[in-house]
Amino acid sequence: MARYHSYDPAKGHGLPHDPIKAIIAPRPIGWVSSIGGDGRANLAPYSFFNIFCSAPPILIFGSEGRKDSVSNIEETGEFVYNLATRRQAEAMNVSSGAFERNIDEFEEAGLEKLTSDLVAPPRVGGAPATFECKLLEIKPLVDLEGNRLARELVIGQVVRVHIDADYLIDGRFDIEKAGTIARCGYRGDYVEVTSIFEMLRPTVSR
Repeated sequence: MARYHSYDPAKGHGLPHDPIKAIIAPRPIGWVSSIGGDGRANLAPYSFFNIFCSAPPILIFGSEGRKDSVSNIEETGEFVYNLATRRQAEAMNVSSGAFERNIDEFEEAGLEKLTSDLVAPPRVGGAPATFECKLLEIKPLVDLEGNRLARELVIGQVVRVHIDADYLIDGRFDIEKAGTIARCGYRGDYVEVTSIFEMLRPTVSR
């Protein structure tokens, strides 16, 4: 019979390290570029990130605390998602630093800025894919008692997609060639996509 370590999150996990973010893993990285009303660019990765609708494509990322990205997006209503890969992992990590608002993470990380088509924030040069997004909603999170948390969800709709043609193989985006990376929970733990397998949905006859 299986043995379980069971606990109430409100009372603590009782382990040396919090297991929740390691269990919900790997998680895509929302490498988000934005620009404030003052015209300053910002770039930061978010590991609470995913796509929640395909038609139209809608992205969501969660911010723990009010960060520059969220403030910028609230001011301008725009942001860009940039695909994080192994080749740019170190630059992505640099952009995660707690820089002052007047610091440009693109410059700190040595990254090229590419002009977007429909939004003001720049795209990350060298990223195999980027999505230009318009803000739908910034939603504060609350707990079961209705207490507002210092966490927010940013919800945006993709209005323009850019894919480096070198990563399109027979019309399909090659995630292995891109070297897409994801967060794996504990501090500093990442994974790179190096292999995939296919399982098609079963055909069910009734």
